[in-house]
Amino acid sequence: MALSSSTAFRRIVQGTSSSFSQLKLTFSPSRQSSSFPLDEDSGIKELPPLSTPKLFVSGLSRLTTDEKLKDAFSPFGQLLEAKVITDRASGRSKGFGFVSYATIEEADKARYAMNAKFLDGWVIFVDPAKPKERRPLTTSSPEPEASETGFRSNKTIGWCG
Repeated sequence: MALSSSTAFRRIVQGTSSSFSQLKLTFSPSRQSSSFPLDEDSGIKELPPLSTPKLFVSGLSRLTTDEKLKDAFSPFGQLLEAKVITDRASGRSKGFGFVSYATIEEADKARYAMNAKFLDGWVIFVDPAKPKERRPLTTSSPEPEASETGFRSNKTIGWCG
């Protein structure tokens, strides 16, 4: 007998002992979505090794500040920087940030400890930071050329006088 997910969740919260075995039947392993392989013997996710001491933190609340991010990640080693990326116009968090440690080992310890944990009521995900990709410089659009009638044509807007 399969249970709906809400019924199974209520039974787990209320402490019904038989609900856990039924919950395992309800949620099959094929429905798990994870980018990291799961070690079947120990049940621990094996994360790929880090190559940089800088971590990318996603899933941050809009209320998370640099100080809150620093407080959450400082127990795992010498934190060099904790930066929440904010929107230029509104000044609010964009929902992600970066933390940098002194060594790769400290960053690895923080990644294992903080990945899929709650911070300010939101589940955060910690991944290795990738190098910033440089965008090509945009050249200013050329001045619209005048036609034989004397009007200039701007192809994106229409006619200009």
